[in-house]
Amino acid sequence: MRTIDDLDVAGRRVLVRSDLNVPLEDGRITDDGRIRASLPTIEALRARGARVVVCAHLGRPKGQVTPELSLAPVAARLGELLGADVAFAADVAGESAAATVAGLADGGVALLENLRFEPGETSKDDAERGAFADRLAGLADLYVGDGFGAVHRRHASVYDVPARLPHAAGGLIATEVGVLRRLTEDVERPYAVVLGGSKVSDKLGVIDNLLGKADRILIGGGMVFTFLKAQGHEVGRSLLEEDQLDTVREYLRRAEETGVEFVLPVDIVAATAFAADAEHAVVPADAIPADRLGLDIGPESGKLFASRLAGARTVFWNGPMGVFEMEPYAHGTRAVAQGLIDSAADPGGGTTPHTPRDGAFTVVGGGDSAAAVRRLGFDEGAFSHISTGGGASLEYLEGRTLPGLQALED
Repeated sequence: MRTIDDLDVAGRRVLVRSDLNVPLEDGRITDDGRIRASLPTIEALRARGARVVVCAHLGRPKGQVTPELSLAPVAARLGELLGADVAFAADVAGESAAATVAGLADGGVALLENLRFEPGETSKDDAERGAFADRLAGLADLYVGDGFGAVHRRHASVYDVPARLPHAAGGLIATEVGVLRRLTEDVERPYAVVLGGSKVSDKLGVIDNLLGKADRILIGGGMVFTFLKAQGHEVGRSLLEEDQLDTVREYLRRAEETGVEFVLPVDIVAATAFAADAEHAVVPADAIPADRLGLDIGPESGKLFASRLAGARTVFWNGPMGVFEMEPYAHGTRAVAQGLIDSAADPGGGTTPHTPRDGAFTVVGGGDSAAAVRRLGFDEGAFSHISTGGGASLEYLEGRTLPGLQALED
């Protein structure tokens, strides 16, 4: 896979597919992590005299112009972080985009409007998607894929445009792929995986694939109640996927057969309602009251999970342990995040010689996990890597071919 170092970009229009899908509240960006992660590639291209045309999506407007999903606030924040003006096109590949790109000088940056305002971006019809890709490619001389959070999508800007222009991977994608290879090839052991989030079905492929690779798998979040139910325990009104019970039982059987340690919570924070001010209490994981729902792993589970991360040499975490947005149910996620930090600082557990600073290789797998790290105030530098693409990371770990990466290969 070529990188931007392999491209002659001076004076040329470079279309950069970034991932700027940031959360907005009343037009205000609440987490600019993805914008900051996109900066190094954009800055590197600017420094070499490229005319940088950034394209990205925001939300799911489904091919309709949706004013509240405009990338205008993102353009303003990108300009602040770059310390330079960012020209903003009022459309994606129309008259405004053409005029905006034509007005760029060497080292200049423009941002196109939300890609998903165009039906062709996400169309499953190859001809419709290809027609939009033709228009988008017509704005540039070169293409750089740097939106890792979208590489698992067969979208025009991710999959079709690279076929129409000389192309390379940006620094962010190169870094993400390098990290994922460390999680799948020649993994340093012990290898611990922490999975949370709401649904078992979102993680089925990952669990299936990692059963042959990980040494221990820790399960929390809403998905844990399907595991507890599969073991015959009462889960009350907790989130439950009845149709996955047999699959989960099979995973538990396979884990025992292959020697992979499955770690489940021993206690749960169970509440009377899905609300921060609801009555709640810590109960044993095998004795959740029938009239309550679990919203976090309990304190003893937090200690258990941290102990199972101690001494690990590789740790991958995807999915919060509870409803971390509500303080009463944030403690489990906080405990896991701290467990990753402690394992990264701990030189024990491996057989490879290392310095006292050389602890576990810790990866936060994007999505809600990355949002939790920032929301709960952890130092991002305390983790080896925080991914910008939760879904893309999971699909890579499932062993799937990602269209956006396939398109960048020569």
